[in-house]
Parts: sequence; structure tokens; C-alpha cells
Amino acid sequence: METKETDSSMETVTLTDAALNEVKRLLDLQGITEGGLRLGVKGGGCSGLSYTINFDEKIGEFDAVTEVGGVKVIVDSKSAIYLQGMTLDFQKDLVSGAFKFVNPNATKTCGCGESFSA
Repeated sequence: METKETDSSMETVTLTDAALNEVKRLLDLQGITEGGLRLGVKGGGCSGLSYTINFDEKIGEFDAVTEVGGVKVIVDSKSAIYLQGMTLDFQKDLVSGAFKFVNPNATKTCGCGESFSA
């Protein structure tokens, strides 16, 4: 089951329930009460662009913010065009867990799944 965003002004990112639960856990663990999850794209990686994921307590003038299941998702205006329609998932196995970006805009991804081209 996926949790959809609630702000219709930015139809950028969807979080699965697993991703939403992990983000909430990490925000609580770090004591972050203002701001939220910042997703972005930067140049680099083996395919040309790399995903960024951080927790940020500051929201900039050109950031798009939407609330997904009680979590603020912050995306800068330059990254938003690359993240349109993207789903953030969290997958956990016996050893570790990792966020996974499922991006319909990616025309090519690298083996590690952390970089792409569009």
C-alpha cells in the first residue's frame, strides 16, 4: 500500500508505507520537530545524476513542501522536475535497510540504484 501526498500543488513524490514509517522513526530518533525530509538531485554518480536524501529543519524560499502522512517532504525547485512522479520506498532485510528511489523519469540507472540519467 502506498501513501500519497496530500498537497495538490506539488505532485512530485509518493512514499510507500515502509518509507514513511522509517522516515518517521528517523525524525523521532534525531529529535527533528521542524522541517522534514529533503529529497533532491545533484550532478554526479556513474549515470550523471545522483539522488540526495537528508533531514532538514530549514525550508527555503524556492522549496516545494508537501505533507505525506504527517511528514513534510521538501524538494527544491531544480530537483522537482527530475523527481516528478517518483516513489520513495524502504526495503529491509536481515542485515540492513535502505531507501530505494523508483523514478519513472530515469532513462538509465546504475547498478547501485543511486544515480540515473533523465
